[in-house]
Amino acid sequence: MQPEWWHWAVLGIGLIIAELAVPAFFIVWFGLGALLVSVVVLVAPSLGLTAQLLTWTVASVAMVVIWFRIFKPGMHKTRIGMSDSNIVGEVGMLTRDVEPYQKGQVRFQKPLVGSESWECISDEVIKSGERVKVLGIEGSFLKVGKA
Repeated sequence: MQPEWWHWAVLGIGLIIAELAVPAFFIVWFGLGALLVSVVVLVAPSLGLTAQLLTWTVASVAMVVIWFRIFKPGMHKTRIGMSDSNIVGEVGMLTRDVEPYQKGQVRFQKPLVGSESWECISDEVIKSGERVKVLGIEGSFLKVGKA
């Protein structure tokens, strides 16, 4: 059976709708690739199944690469629990006192990894309202010191 253009259109729309249920912003590119194949098959209906699948694969992978290389560079580098040079050295203000063996909270002017406020730890006593600098990342906590 040779897939027709509307088969690809239904698959594309289904994948784009599936992105609503799985918000990873990744499935959408495969859906858009399928919609592109539906347009190609509409223009060239004699295109074989192998060529259709190859077009879908190449289009989907190209869209993912373009998204991560051009529009979201560095997005794949930042992970909780891993030190990132963009985070270490940032300066924020303590909103809750921090002491050894007691967590505090630090707030930044610009969000770091999607949040303005982070739980923090320190080897020294630092009072609320003081400026602190991120020294490292330990698990899901920021290790801070006086700025």
